[in-house]
Amino acid sequence: MSSKFFYAYLIGAFVALGLAVWQLISTTPRVSTPVGFLYVVPALILFYMAYKVYHEKNDSELM
Repeated sequence: MSSKFFYAYLIGAFVALGLAVWQLISTTPRVSTPVGFLYVVPALILFYMAYKVYHEKNDSELM
Protein backbone atom coordinates (compact mmCIF):
# COMPACT_ATOMS: atom_id res chain seq x y z
CA MET A 1 0.00 0.00 0.00
CA SER A 2 1.15 3.47 -0.71
CA SER A 3 0.80 6.49 1.53
CA LYS A 4 -0.72 8.47 -1.34
CA PHE A 5 -3.98 6.59 -0.74
CA PHE A 6 -4.34 7.82 2.86
CA TYR A 7 -6.59 10.76 1.96
CA ALA A 8 -8.58 8.69 -0.54
CA TYR A 9 -9.30 6.08 2.14
CA LEU A 10 -10.16 8.77 4.66
CA ILE A 11 -12.54 10.59 2.31
CA GLY A 12 -14.17 7.31 1.29
CA ALA A 13 -14.63 6.33 4.92
CA PHE A 14 -16.33 9.62 5.78
CA VAL A 15 -18.59 9.35 2.72
CA ALA A 16 -19.53 5.78 3.69
CA LEU A 17 -20.18 6.89 7.27
CA GLY A 18 -22.32 9.76 5.99
CA LEU A 19 -24.34 7.32 3.88
CA ALA A 20 -24.83 5.10 6.94
CA VAL A 21 -26.10 8.06 8.97
CA TRP A 22 -28.36 9.12 6.10
CA GLN A 23 -29.77 5.58 5.89
CA LEU A 24 -30.41 5.62 9.64
CA ILE A 25 -32.16 8.99 9.49
CA SER A 26 -34.24 8.24 6.41
CA THR A 27 -35.58 4.91 7.76
CA THR A 28 -35.99 5.93 11.41
CA PRO A 29 -39.30 4.21 12.25
CA ARG A 30 -38.20 0.86 10.82
CA VAL A 31 -34.42 0.61 11.08
CA SER A 32 -33.09 -2.69 9.78
CA THR A 33 -30.00 -3.95 11.62
CA PRO A 34 -28.51 -6.07 8.79
CA VAL A 35 -28.85 -3.21 6.33
CA GLY A 36 -27.26 -0.88 8.86
CA PHE A 37 -24.29 -3.19 9.15
CA LEU A 38 -23.96 -3.27 5.36
CA TYR A 39 -23.52 0.51 5.45
CA VAL A 40 -21.20 0.65 8.47
CA VAL A 41 -18.80 -2.20 7.58
CA PRO A 42 -17.30 -0.48 4.49
CA ALA A 43 -16.74 2.68 6.53
CA LEU A 44 -14.92 0.68 9.22
CA ILE A 45 -12.79 -1.11 6.62
CA LEU A 46 -11.81 2.18 4.97
CA PHE A 47 -10.96 3.78 8.33
CA TYR A 48 -8.80 0.74 9.15
CA MET A 49 -7.01 0.95 5.79
CA ALA A 50 -6.33 4.67 6.30
CA TYR A 51 -4.97 3.88 9.77
CA LYS A 52 -2.65 1.18 8.42
CA VAL A 53 -1.36 3.38 5.58
CA TYR A 54 -0.72 6.27 7.98
CA HIS A 55 1.30 4.12 10.38
CA GLU A 56 3.19 2.48 7.53
CA LYS A 57 4.23 5.94 6.32
CA ASN A 58 5.35 7.03 9.79
CA ASP A 59 7.31 3.81 10.35
CA SER A 60 9.20 4.23 7.09
CA GLU A 61 10.15 7.81 8.04
CA LEU A 62 11.69 6.57 11.29
CA MET A 63 14.05 4.15 9.52
